[in-house]
Amino acid sequence: MSGASSRPGRAAGLRRLDGFVNEAGTRYTKLRNFDFGPERRGNVSMLSPYTRYRLVLEQEILEAVLQRHTLAAASKFVQEVFWRGYFKGWLEHHPDIWADYRAAVAALLEQMESDADLRERYNTAVHGNTRIECFDTWVNELVTHGYLHNHTRMWFASIWVYTLNLPWQLGADFFYRHLLDGDPASNTLSWRWVCGLHTRGKTYLARASNIASYTDDRFSPVGQLAGNAPPLSESRVFPARPLPPSQELKQGEPFGLLITEEDACPLSLFDGRKPVNVLGISATRMRSPLPVGTPAYEFAHAAVADAVDRTTRAAGVKGEVTEAIDWADLLVEWARNNDLSTIATAYAPVGPVAELLSDADAALERHGIRLVQLRRAYDNVTWPHSRRGFFKLREKIPTILERLEIPGVAGEGRSEAS
Repeated sequence: MSGASSRPGRAAGLRRLDGFVNEAGTRYTKLRNFDFGPERRGNVSMLSPYTRYRLVLEQEILEAVLQRHTLAAASKFVQEVFWRGYFKGWLEHHPDIWADYRAAVAALLEQMESDADLRERYNTAVHGNTRIECFDTWVNELVTHGYLHNHTRMWFASIWVYTLNLPWQLGADFFYRHLLDGDPASNTLSWRWVCGLHTRGKTYLARASNIASYTDDRFSPVGQLAGNAPPLSESRVFPARPLPPSQELKQGEPFGLLITEEDACPLSLFDGRKPVNVLGISATRMRSPLPVGTPAYEFAHAAVADAVDRTTRAAGVKGEVTEAIDWADLLVEWARNNDLSTIATAYAPVGPVAELLSDADAALERHGIRLVQLRRAYDNVTWPHSRRGFFKLREKIPTILERLEIPGVAGEGRSEAS
C-alpha cells in the first residue's frame, strides 16, 4: 500500500480508508502501478503510513474491503496488505539480516569519510543532482513529502544500485530516514529484493520504456539507465530462526502501558483491561546515524501522541509522551514513580524499538519489573507462513482470513463496487 499524509491521527486514517474502499477492486487492480505524480494519487490507497504505525489495523482494512468487494475482485489490494505482514514475519525469522544491514550502513558512512569518490557520488544522488530527471525529481519528492509510489521505489532502487553503482544499504538508509511509512522489514527486504538478495538471483531492472508507460509519459530516461541488473552476492548465510513465543498478562495484573510507534491502537490488545498509567516514546530518530527527515519524524511522533491521547481519554488515566536514547533508565524511573511492577506494550518486531526494549528489559528485570510484549492475532497467524517466498503465504490468504474471522470472505451475493 502506497501512501502519505500530513494528518497522522487514527481518525484521519479511518477517513482515508472509508474514502478508498470503493476503489479497492478492479480499479485498483488496473491502475495501481501508475505513478501519475504527487497531485494525482487517487489510484492508490495512501494508507501505508497509517498501517505502518497501526493507527489503522490490517484487520480493519481487510474487513472494510471484503465487506464491499469479493476476495477475487480485491485480490491485488488484499495481497498488498499481506506483503507488509510477509516482510515483517520474514525478518522476524531472519533477524541477523537487520543487524547485518545496520552494521553495513555504519561501516559505509565511516568509509565515506576517507573515500572521496563514494562520498561525491552519494551526495550527488541524495541531493538530486544526477541529471537523470526522473530520479532527481523523486529525490525531491521523497525528502519533501516523505513519500514515493511503490513502483517508483523499485525504479529508484534499481537506478541507485545499477546505474549509479551505489551500495544498496546507503539507498535503503536514505529511504528509511525519509519515508513516512519507513519500516525496518519492508524497506530493507524490498531493497534486497531489487538486488537479487531476497529472492536469490531475481533482480529488478528499471527500464526507460516502463518508466514512460507508468508515469503517463512524464519521464522517459532513454539512454541514461543501466542495461542489465546482475544479482549481487553476499558471503553470509542467514538461517531461519523460530519466532519468539507470545506473552500474556496475568489475570487481574495491574500494568503501565508503554506505547511505541509499532502500534498506535494498543487498547484493543487488552480485552477491556485498562492500564494505571500510559507512556508514549518515539524511537524515530534511531532509524539511522544520519538525521531523519522532518516529515517522517513529525508523522511518527504525532502518531504516538495521538495514540496516547486516545488511550488516556478512553481509560481515564494519566499519560505523557517523551523521547529518549536510553529507554532503560526512563522505563525504570517511570515504573518506580507510578508503583508499577509490570509494563505492557505491543510486540515490537525487528527494528530500533525492539533493540531499545531488549536493552531495557534486563534493567527492568534487575529492578523486579516485568516487561510484557503482546502480539496481535494477525501477526500470529501470518508470520508462520513467512519463512520462505511471498507466494507460499499468498496461497494461505483464504485460510488466514477465515482464522481471523473476517466477515464476508466468500463474497456471495455481493456485486463489485466501482
